[in-house]
Amino acid sequence: MSYFEGASTAADPSDASIGVDSDTWQLPLPSGEYEVFLNFRGPDTRYQITDILYRFLVRLRIRTFLDDENLREGEGIWPSLVEAIEQSKIYVPIFSEDYANSKWCLRELAAIVERQKHEEGCIILPIFYMVNPSDVRHQTGPFKQAFRKRSRSFDERTVQEWRDALSKVGALKGWHVESNDKQGAITDLVYSIIWSHLSKSIYVVETDKLVAIDDHIEAVKERMELDSASVGVVGIHGIGGIGKTTIAKAVYNKISGSFARCSFVDDVRETLEQRDGIISLQKKIISDVMRLTTVEPITSVSDGIRIIRERVSRFKVLIILDDVDEKSKLDEILGKFENFASGSRFIVTSRNVRVLRTFTEDDKLYKVRGMSRTHSLQLFYKHAFDMDSPLPGYETLSGDVVSTTGGLPLTLKVVGSLLYKEDKGFWKEKLAQFQQHVHTRGRGSGGINDQLRFIKLPGKADFFWILLVSSLERTKRWPVTCGLIVDFTP
Repeated sequence: MSYFEGASTAADPSDASIGVDSDTWQLPLPSGEYEVFLNFRGPDTRYQITDILYRFLVRLRIRTFLDDENLREGEGIWPSLVEAIEQSKIYVPIFSEDYANSKWCLRELAAIVERQKHEEGCIILPIFYMVNPSDVRHQTGPFKQAFRKRSRSFDERTVQEWRDALSKVGALKGWHVESNDKQGAITDLVYSIIWSHLSKSIYVVETDKLVAIDDHIEAVKERMELDSASVGVVGIHGIGGIGKTTIAKAVYNKISGSFARCSFVDDVRETLEQRDGIISLQKKIISDVMRLTTVEPITSVSDGIRIIRERVSRFKVLIILDDVDEKSKLDEILGKFENFASGSRFIVTSRNVRVLRTFTEDDKLYKVRGMSRTHSLQLFYKHAFDMDSPLPGYETLSGDVVSTTGGLPLTLKVVGSLLYKEDKGFWKEKLAQFQQHVHTRGRGSGGINDQLRFIKLPGKADFFWILLVSSLERTKRWPVTCGLIVDFTP
């Protein structure tokens, strides 16, 4: 049925609550950014696998460009097709027996291949509908006959571009539909890959400005024991601003494709302070896992747990809960971890390690520590200079500033951004303030104390203020940390 390796669990069409009327087919012109571009020969697959896949994608609100050759008139539509190709991230060419008899299909395929060369993150997922992938790859069988005609009607360069595109895409792993009764199952597999790819972009981390993130990712993955069939819970802990959320997002991006469904739940503590906060979090998880734009009404917390138990827990899921400070609330949101499908994994971040110890063992906990001086300097340079090294004459100043940050990534990022493109006078002024603050807080406080200090920035727009949130965290390695939060409120 399929020779695509590593396809994830098939999606369940009954999970969607929103239908789409696609009885009337029309060529959609670009309006906003598309996510998926379907390339196919209309008469061959229009009312077959293409229709099934299109209905499925649109039903679940994945922005899909449906291309139908029969509805084109002249060359005027080509710029719109190119625009749709450039906007899309995922391309699904559906090869059929008469595919190569369509110049439109071949032109689009060549444009898709060219787009992938220059745009990182684009993927091509070919479907071979009642044709041998080898015929596509080598232009044999029905494709050989079609290209005899093409050679008489088009110039040699154009024909070669089309051949190259077919050879490239025909060599990719995809799905071979050999009978119509397999169309639904293959559509589910294609959809699962599409969703997995799109979901990875939900929590994209700026990898070009991260330092030593791979070490954190591997440490968390080691504690997750991804090869185990049991349900696992891993905790990430550390003080505010140390990078827990960034690490959790990086891990999510790295491993989400290994799970049938995923959910990343931000700001759990803050959401719980709101009215019906638990229900809001339950809706978020249900929406993510069931892939719904709207969720059926949840009448109570227990009703939400019931829905999660009956519908969400049947999937192998990856659920990340960021910034949790009460174990009891976690129970109210999800119910029991052991109710979830085998292989499911949960990552919980918290400032309070005692909370994490209530539902997982110490060997499943990962403490995020302050960055080393070398890594601190690397991160600071990326934000203060937008490069990997300081400007000439700023070496000593950079080292002095970094010494006031306690190795906190958030502080390094914000202080670096504050000093970006400023002269040495500004740097020295702010450095004196940072050093005085560290000295004062170090003498006068024990434990964690927060102090808000507003500093107007000369040379900036009048509305641009920095909210300085200073915290004292006594540890064995360094006595003081201070964090900065940018506030754009006038």
